[in-house]
Amino acid sequence: MKESLKIAGAFVGVIVGAGFASGRELLLMFVDFGVWGLLGSVVSATLFIFLGMALAGMGSRLRAKSHKDVVHALCGRYLGTFVDLMITFFMFAVTVVMLAGGGALLEQQFGIPALFGSAGVTLIVVAIVCLDVKKVIGMIGAVTPLLVLTAAGVALYGVATRGLSFGELNQLASQQDPGASHWLLGALLYVSYNIVAGVPFLAIMGGAAKSEKQAIWGGIFGGALLGLLMLVMSLGLLSRLDSVADLPMPMLSIATEVSPALGLLMALIIFLMIVNTAVGTLYSFSARLLPAGTRTFRIGSAAFGALAFAGSLVGFVSLVGQVYPLFGYLGFLLIGAVVVGWLRVGGLWLASNGR
Repeated sequence: MKESLKIAGAFVGVIVGAGFASGRELLLMFVDFGVWGLLGSVVSATLFIFLGMALAGMGSRLRAKSHKDVVHALCGRYLGTFVDLMITFFMFAVTVVMLAGGGALLEQQFGIPALFGSAGVTLIVVAIVCLDVKKVIGMIGAVTPLLVLTAAGVALYGVATRGLSFGELNQLASQQDPGASHWLLGALLYVSYNIVAGVPFLAIMGGAAKSEKQAIWGGIFGGALLGLLMLVMSLGLLSRLDSVADLPMPMLSIATEVSPALGLLMALIIFLMIVNTAVGTLYSFSARLLPAGTRTFRIGSAAFGALAFAGSLVGFVSLVGQVYPLFGYLGFLLIGAVVVGWLRVGGLWLASNGR
């Protein structure tokens, strides 16, 4: 059980980055569709449970050392190479979004211009990657449970203090500009681009698990927790859509309304999650192209960090609305491969449950 919970926590920690924790992703992909978007969050939750189970289980069965082991088993040599490159460059894209998110957070909460905020986050992230301070990342990752509890509490407060009926909120949602043309497509895209980021971690964590059963249950627990959090946060954001629709960090706004101290706490938690995610994605991208731990790796990481900072100047809201849906469409290839590969390579998990 302990091993399963560890995998579940890692799964949640990877997905819950700046876009999720701030509520911006959820607004675009679920809340802007109104009540239908809540159904979309249930669809996404179901897919997260299945994909978490399948990827962690296959990682365990293949004793994966990197995501390439699982990707090539799923997609074959040629398509697998394309998907591997897609995952690699998505890591860089996520780094760009995280740096922009850090700037947006510091601007909304403390009035620091986004340009300087993003520059500061970039320096911190590059320093940690170059120094390879793994203990720091472990400590930052420990705030994930606190983020989950705080976000859930803030969302429930939003529901309890809503000023409009759900009929009025649904009408307001219809006037927004969502991240997809249909609520079901939004739900599928959300899972698709997030699972692209989750594959490397689920494959490696599954490969390191003591048994396939523990890996599978870890994927299931992680997917279920993500689904519950998505539903609660989406409901809270929909309840306060009239006041948070255009904000880059809507959950932070609601938390500050509850209490300035709670707003400060949530800002700190989101900031740590941004750093955690950005360090992980920049390190993964650099390590895929350069030998880790070398002088070349450190110089390359600094250069990639500077490029990511330049990309972050586009702005957090714009990046979330453009980068994630693009990789979401590409990620449909990966989801299709996972479904086919799970049936072919992984087999039905029930068959291995008795092992």
